[in-house]
Amino acid sequence: MSIFYIIFIFTLGLGVGSFITAYSYRWPRGISVKKGRSFCPHCKKKISWYDNIPLISYLLLGGKCRNCGEKISIRYPLIEFLTAVTFISVYYFLSSCTKLQSSPICEWQSVLGWWALPYLLTLASILLAIFVIDFEHQLIPDELVFFLINISVFALIIATNDKLYLFLLSGFGMALFLLLLNLITKGRGMGLGDVKLVIPLGLILGWPYALVFLFVSFILGAVIGLVLIALKRARFGKHIAFGPFMILAFLITMFWGDSLVSFLLPWLS
Repeated sequence: MSIFYIIFIFTLGLGVGSFITAYSYRWPRGISVKKGRSFCPHCKKKISWYDNIPLISYLLLGGKCRNCGEKISIRYPLIEFLTAVTFISVYYFLSSCTKLQSSPICEWQSVLGWWALPYLLTLASILLAIFVIDFEHQLIPDELVFFLINISVFALIIATNDKLYLFLLSGFGMALFLLLLNLITKGRGMGLGDVKLVIPLGLILGWPYALVFLFVSFILGAVIGLVLIALKRARFGKHIAFGPFMILAFLITMFWGDSLVSFLLPWLS
């Protein structure tokens, strides 16, 4: 990988991460992202551009607001940094693809060519925004999910994929399964937001990766849920946002899908 591209992708990730921090803070509070620059949640003063440089400003200011001196939440630099790391991961795995690999990310590269990078970075950005909002507020914005569905279907169509119907079946089949769980548990075990979110995730992965992705999602949810209960951060019967587990499982499957299929499908079949 070229060092220039690594720096560029990392910097781009920091910038997108900065937007995600603002969007994920404003959307649940009904504040439009078009309403001007970011502001301090304590003193409400607008943040100057030189104090709003992703990650760098936080470090230079010592994690405090220049105006009121209150601590800046660690969520801001953390989201920016994790977004940059995700961008680098997408670039790394795309760059590492060979003709012998069959993981989902490599399959998208084979059909979209260099367009695979901007397409997958766009997907990652939207998913990270959903991850943060669902993790913090247990809400999944419909507009982001519908946008994911639209660009996923569009990408499948322009890719002239001969397995289009199989991809569509993967997405809507997973959604039907989660909808049944929602109806059986009366919404306590699975929210409708999760049902809608799994549609584009299944569309992007296709069969059999979608099945593996859903299995990994439930494994992650069970393991992390038990850890949270052990730490007394959650309790049995209390709803835990499932969206972050699905997004994490989706990224894992995108990067290591071929290995997961080889390992898990014999156990699932």
